[in-house]
Amino acid sequence: MPIDESRTFKPINIALLTVSDTRSLKEDTSGDILAGRIESKGHVLLYRNLLRDDKSVLVAQLHQWIDDEEVDVIITTGGTGLTGRDITPEALDAVKDKDIPGFGELFRYLSIAQIGTSTVQSRACAVVARGTYIFALPGSNGAVKDGWDGILDTQLDSRHRPCNFVELIPRLLER
Repeated sequence: MPIDESRTFKPINIALLTVSDTRSLKEDTSGDILAGRIESKGHVLLYRNLLRDDKSVLVAQLHQWIDDEEVDVIITTGGTGLTGRDITPEALDAVKDKDIPGFGELFRYLSIAQIGTSTVQSRACAVVARGTYIFALPGSNGAVKDGWDGILDTQLDSRHRPCNFVELIPRLLER
């Protein structure tokens, strides 16, 4: 899908959240990859945090960023698997207004080329919550590359045609 170079790029403000019981920000290579891609694209990395796999803690952080009028998009990495500690999709369910089912579907479609049928173990997902997009990616370096390079890079580019997430931001709260 084309980028219309005649249109002006509109940077957006992004909050990045890593969900992990085993990493610190110093060891957060998947978060580093996303932060680098966000900034190199020309967007603003407004916030970055790392929290343990605790649903109430995640929900509180998501609410804080959703309520921050400066945050357009929240991207999470980690906690999307099948183990008992993986609760990121459940945290998104607690704050969402609408699901974006095509995001997870497309993520798994792209991921199959890298990891084969193991992609069925991913619960990558996306929602809209009170006018803020939230995208939940798995925590591996390969997964964040698949999610950013294959979907978010273009969908968060206001010049992408025929449509993109950015142009919808002013209309997300319509009734």
